Amino acid sequence: MATLRHHLSYEPVPLKFGTSGRRGLVVDLTQLEIYTNVQAEIRYLQSLQPSEGGIQSGDDFYFAYDLRPSSTKYVENDRGGICQAVVRALQDGGMRPVNLGAIPTPALTYYALKHGKGSIMVTGSHIPFDRNGYKLNTSLGELLKKDEQPINENVAISREELLSQAYAESLFDQQGMLRDRPSDLPPVEAQGRATYIQRYLDFFNGQDLKGMKLLVYQHSAVGRDVVVEIVEKLGAEAIPAGRSETFVPIDTEAIDQAQLESMQNLQKSTGQTVDAIISTDGDSDRPLLLAPEGDKLRFFGGDLLGMVVAEYLGPDAVVVPISSNDAIDQGPLSSVTEAKTKIGSPYVIAGMQRAASKGRSRVCGWEANGGFLTGSDIERDGKLLSALPTRDAVLPLLCTLFAARTRQMSLPELFATLPKRYSRAALIRNFPRVTSLKIIKLFSPEADIQEVRYEDDRIVAYDHDNATLGVADEQVKHIRRELETVFSAESSFAPIARVNYTDGVRIIFANNDVAHFRPSGNADELRIYAVADSQDRADAIAAQGTAEPDGLLRRLERMV
Repeated sequence: MATLRHHLSYEPVPLKFGTSGRRGLVVDLTQLEIYTNVQAEIRYLQSLQPSEGGIQSGDDFYFAYDLRPSSTKYVENDRGGICQAVVRALQDGGMRPVNLGAIPTPALTYYALKHGKGSIMVTGSHIPFDRNGYKLNTSLGELLKKDEQPINENVAISREELLSQAYAESLFDQQGMLRDRPSDLPPVEAQGRATYIQRYLDFFNGQDLKGMKLLVYQHSAVGRDVVVEIVEKLGAEAIPAGRSETFVPIDTEAIDQAQLESMQNLQKSTGQTVDAIISTDGDSDRPLLLAPEGDKLRFFGGDLLGMVVAEYLGPDAVVVPISSNDAIDQGPLSSVTEAKTKIGSPYVIAGMQRAASKGRSRVCGWEANGGFLTGSDIERDGKLLSALPTRDAVLPLLCTLFAARTRQMSLPELFATLPKRYSRAALIRNFPRVTSLKIIKLFSPEADIQEVRYEDDRIVAYDHDNATLGVADEQVKHIRRELETVFSAESSFAPIARVNYTDGVRIIFANNDVAHFRPSGNADELRIYAVADSQDRADAIAAQGTAEPDGLLRRLERMV
C-alpha cells in the first residue's frame, strides 16, 4: 500500500515546544504538522478531568491569530494556512471551532477562561518573521511543563497514524498541505475583543488619564488598535504611529540602540511632545514602554516595569523568573517574593499556583520581557481585577501610567523610586541551539546543583530547596577558572562570587554585577541578561556580550 509517508516530497520536521507554546520555521510548518500536533493535544485535553483543565467533545474551542501572513494565508514555498489546519484538526477532534479573530493572546485567553473552554492562539510572538507557531490553553489556562511529555507521546502516535494512511485516502498532499487548500475561516466572533477592553474600563473606572499624551507605536502588533481604543476611552490622547502592513518582530526584552533611535525618530516625525511611547510585541502579550528623559528616550525594562505594577496592585505573593532584575530583592516587594523560577510563563504560572496553595490571596508575577500575570483576583479601590494567569501587555502599561498619575510624577521620576539596580538584555540571532546547549553544559556542574557560592575559604553548593550539597571542589573551581578567562579583569569584571543554574548560567560577581547567558526557548538565539548598579554598566555588559566578532558570547562559543 502506498502510504502518505512514501509520497511526501520533503522530510518532516517535528514541531517542538519552546519557552511557551510551539514554534518553528514557516518552511517546516506544514498543515500536516499543525494538524498532527493539534489533534494530539485535543485528545490529551479530552482525557483530563474538568478540574485539570479538561474539555469535552462537542464543546466550543476558541482560536485567534496574529498578523503574520502565514497565520491565515498561504505564503511562498507552499506553506502557511496555519489557522485553516487548526480548524480542521479541531473539527476532526470533535470540537466546535470559534474564531475570535486577530486579537491579543491575553484577550483570547481571558475570554476562553471566562467561558471555561480551551483555546489556541496562532502566533510566533516576537520571534523573527520566518517563524510561526501556536499556543494551546486548557480550559483553566496555559499548558504547564508537566503536560508536555504526555502530549508529545500523543503526537508521536498521531503522526504515525497519519503517515501510515493510504495516500489516496489522506487529507494531505505530497507537500504536507490539505488537498482542498481551505481558505475561509469561521466568521469572527467580536465579543472576545470587546470583553478584553471592558476588563480594563471596569477596573480603572473612576480614574482617568486626561491630559496624558501617548504615542502608540503600532507596527504590526495584533493589539495595535485595541491599545489605542483603551487609552482613549480612559481619557488619554493617543497618537497612533509607525503602522506597518509588513510584519515587524519586536522583542520587548532586547531593545537595542538602533530601535531606540528609530522610535525617537518616529516621535520627532509626529511633531508632538508626549508623556510616553507605548507598544506591544507581535501577539500583544508583552508591553513596550519608553518615555522622554531630557532630550532622549528612556526604555523601561519589563522586570522594573513589573515592580512598579506590583507596588500599584499590592500583592501578598510575587513570582518572577531568575532573569529578572534583582532590584526586587532590595525593595518593599522582597518580603512577598517567592523562589525565582526558570524562564517562561509556564514556570511563573506554576510558581503562582504554589503560592496560592500556601494561602496567598493576592498573587501576581511577571517576566523580564514585561508580560504581567495575575494568579488570583485582586481588588483595588473597590474594583475587582479577575485573574488572568497568562502574559498580558495592557495591564502593566495602564497600571504604570495610573501610578505616575496618582503620584504626580513623570515616568522617569516614578522609576527612580525603585532600588538603584539597572538591567539590559541582548542576544545573538541565528545562533545554533545545539551550540548554546554545549556552552551551558560546559559550565554546569551536576544537575541537582542550583547555585554555587565561592566564599573566602570554602565553596558551598545548594540544591533547589536551598539545602547544602557536598560537591567536588575541583570541578566547581575549574568552572570558575574557565568562566573568568572570558569574564575577566581585563574585560572589567570583578572576581566571580556566585553562579546560579536555575536556567542557564547566571554569574554574580563580587561587585554585584550580573551576567546571565542562556539559549532562547523559541528560536536559535543566545541571550545575555545584565544587571548592575548603573545603566551604563548594564548596557556595557550586554554590549560586550553580543559584540562581533569577539564578544563574550562568541568567546564562549569558541570554547566548545
